[in-house]
Amino acid sequence: MYTGLVHTHSLLRYVVLILILVAIVQSLTAGSKPYTEGNRKINLFTLISAHIQLVLGLVLYFMSPSVDFSQMSNPVTRYWNVEHISMMIIAIVLITVGHSKSKKAVEAKAKHKAIGVFYSIALLIILAAIFTMKDRNPWWNM
Repeated sequence: MYTGLVHTHSLLRYVVLILILVAIVQSLTAGSKPYTEGNRKINLFTLISAHIQLVLGLVLYFMSPSVDFSQMSNPVTRYWNVEHISMMIIAIVLITVGHSKSKKAVEAKAKHKAIGVFYSIALLIILAAIFTMKDRNPWWNM
């Protein structure tokens, strides 16, 4: 079961990254275009996939043999114990706030701007976490 969850979590990251990129591109290229049902759905699917990824990640966090708080001096263990989960939760909070602000905004331009700003910051945090993992995770060198 653990291996299946790890693979699902690994595959879903690509779905989240693609959806967040599509949402950001749509919001930045919208200009003064109306906020369409297609925009709303992409933003919502991004939010839903990020939350599913969070739930899978939390399940893995409590099942993982890599999470060991007795070895916080080890950079790889510290990454999995604290850094990865913290950065990803912050990114998902930003996605949630951006989606919420977009829903509450009245003007289309404000809706696009909320998605563009919050989703972009979330993407930067996700990418920082990915590249931090690359530096500290021996699996990346294989």
